[in-house]
Amino acid sequence: MTERIVSFVMSGGIGSRLWPLSREDNPKQFHDFSGDGSMLAKTLRRLTARPKGETPVFLIASERHADRVHADLAGLDLSGGGPLFEPTGRNTAAAVALATLRTLSEFGDSLVLVVPSDHEITTARQFWQSVENGASAARAGRLVVFGIKPGQPETGYGYIEVADEKDGIYDVSRFVEKPDLATAQSYLAAGNFYWNTGIFLFRASAMRDAFTAFEPEIWKATELAYQAATSDLSGLYMPLELYAAIPSTSIDYAIMERASHIAMVPAGFRWNDLGSWQSLLDVGPSDNDGNVIVGDVVAIDCENSYIRSDSRLLSAIGLRDVAIVSTADATFVAPVSRSQNVKKIVEQLEKSGRLETRFTPAGDRVIESGAWRRRVHHWLFEETVPLWSTVGVDERHGGFHEALGFDATPLKKPKRMRTMARQVYAFAVAKARGWDGPADRLISHGIEFMNRNGRTDNGGWVRTLNVDGTVADAAEDAYDHSCVLLALAHAHMVGNPDALRLAEETFSFLDAHLEDHRMTGFLETSSGVGERRSNPHMHLLEAFLAWHQATGELAYLRRAARIVDLFRSHFFDPESWTLGEYFDAEWRPAEGEKGIWTEPGHHFEWASLLVDFTGRSGQSDLTGFARKLYASAIANGLNRATGLAYGAVSRQGLPLDLVSRSWPQAEAIKAAIALDGSGGPDLKPEIEARVGRLFRWHINPAPLGLWIDRIDERGRSLATDVPASIFYHLVCALTQYLDSTVGEPR
Repeated sequence: MTERIVSFVMSGGIGSRLWPLSREDNPKQFHDFSGDGSMLAKTLRRLTARPKGETPVFLIASERHADRVHADLAGLDLSGGGPLFEPTGRNTAAAVALATLRTLSEFGDSLVLVVPSDHEITTARQFWQSVENGASAARAGRLVVFGIKPGQPETGYGYIEVADEKDGIYDVSRFVEKPDLATAQSYLAAGNFYWNTGIFLFRASAMRDAFTAFEPEIWKATELAYQAATSDLSGLYMPLELYAAIPSTSIDYAIMERASHIAMVPAGFRWNDLGSWQSLLDVGPSDNDGNVIVGDVVAIDCENSYIRSDSRLLSAIGLRDVAIVSTADATFVAPVSRSQNVKKIVEQLEKSGRLETRFTPAGDRVIESGAWRRRVHHWLFEETVPLWSTVGVDERHGGFHEALGFDATPLKKPKRMRTMARQVYAFAVAKARGWDGPADRLISHGIEFMNRNGRTDNGGWVRTLNVDGTVADAAEDAYDHSCVLLALAHAHMVGNPDALRLAEETFSFLDAHLEDHRMTGFLETSSGVGERRSNPHMHLLEAFLAWHQATGELAYLRRAARIVDLFRSHFFDPESWTLGEYFDAEWRPAEGEKGIWTEPGHHFEWASLLVDFTGRSGQSDLTGFARKLYASAIANGLNRATGLAYGAVSRQGLPLDLVSRSWPQAEAIKAAIALDGSGGPDLKPEIEARVGRLFRWHINPAPLGLWIDRIDERGRSLATDVPASIFYHLVCALTQYLDSTVGEPR
């Protein structure tokens, strides 16, 4: 009976040597380079095609790529295998230890095959024949590797030096890192060096014993994480804090270069690790001049070149042995002999906080800046502001209606103070942008209602009012006070006579009742009870910056600086480039899911506010933080089916709230506008694409002047009404878009 081989595919890398096509959110294993599926899908199909013998197939991948992984797994029979998701990358030693543990716990001391996810291999039959050739050595307890006889001096591969041979199995003398050209030529001449494929075959107990001997810390830490893992139909998930504790190193350094009696089997298949543009030139379909041409390319008198465009027209004349790869936002050019050094470019971009290594720009980008001006202006000032300035106003009881139905009738809902304030803000901004409607009356109407019905004995503002204006919830909430201060700032800027006095009273209340007595930010409510959140602080930062804009007084900028200090010290995680939402009283991340909860929409909001603060304070390093927040949200926070931001994702990019609301899409526009021209890439096409998505999914399907607030992961509406609180986000983002495209066609 043929022995069981438990197979594991390692799919955790980002493939930076194939930048700008391969990026952190879409690494090379998910790309289709030959028209017959992604590299990962082809690897999985190869493993499931073993001619005979039980072969469970597992996949070790990043949680952030879970959706992509499940797409590639669809329709494949893994014979009892499935995905094992890493919450964070810990290199290949951890992956191999995890594969060994899974095998021992579920299949006993079986043979284990570990393969990379991104190699080009000729046929499944040749692949499996080579694996079976090494089974006897692995069964005897040896660690088995597979080598390729080199056909030319290659500096991009690691090498294996072999000694004695018996029955087609070679003894490994040593492993050698990627050599320079002269050394590679000497290896080729010697005849006993092979390229290292990075494919391993071993008995589970043999690898366990090797870890115990050479890297017991890696083994114990991986074992702890594996034992604490949880499983469901989608895969196995390990706790971040335990998995992150595993030392990060490669299996080569940890085990293979230190173990003895390693066996090598010459591979009976053609192989390429597709680790450079040179390698794609070698295996791709070439024309009569040896060029591989992909996309919208015109090449004249070119030879032996890889020329690819994934966006606009690319033309080339008279090139020899050159790689040119152009995407919507980046272009890479190098001699093919040096194309694998693109990793140096990626490292430089990462150090600079550039976005282009982290996320892949959307394929439906609109290139012409200002393309949406006419539609945006019409929707704002001829449909939406007129509608909400009439049916959105409660002329009977005062203030504004909390929500409208899709027939534009008011809904009888309690009136939140934040919504009343945001409507005042929206009409003030509309007036400042030239709207000729009754803005002054609406601003006064809102402020008078808020002040008459919504003040507390302490001089603050209540959280919620009933429809008739009586108090429903008298809690003094920091979030509501931030919205009131923002509204009063913009009302003051357009001439409201009461705004400054009310703001001064509100600031006095803020300092006396909402500021933490330890001077570490603000409480959620004046009662001081409950968890702490970063979100009210973000909106207070927004309000403080608005008052600095309104008055020019540095006192407001100093207030803003204290919020920014909290962002630096507690809210922002420099490892994952994410922003925490929930904290305890000491600003430690909250327990459980709340501690890993991040919201892409808030990443976008913080990004634009940090750029604003940078312009006022001169703290230029904050632009790097803003870029990282934007990059993180784009890389991890988007639904790839719609291009819209999810409600929430974990710090590792695993979706936690699949609903896409309208406000994060508006904030994405603001963030892209803020970052455009800040020293990073040209984001004007990205701005147009973001505006396009907002209209495509949230605005165009709705009746005039309204919007679809909630959309599920498949693009279907979940909205039952139109919340007035979103008006503020849309007016703010779209007026900024109009301002940023002044002079463009409308």
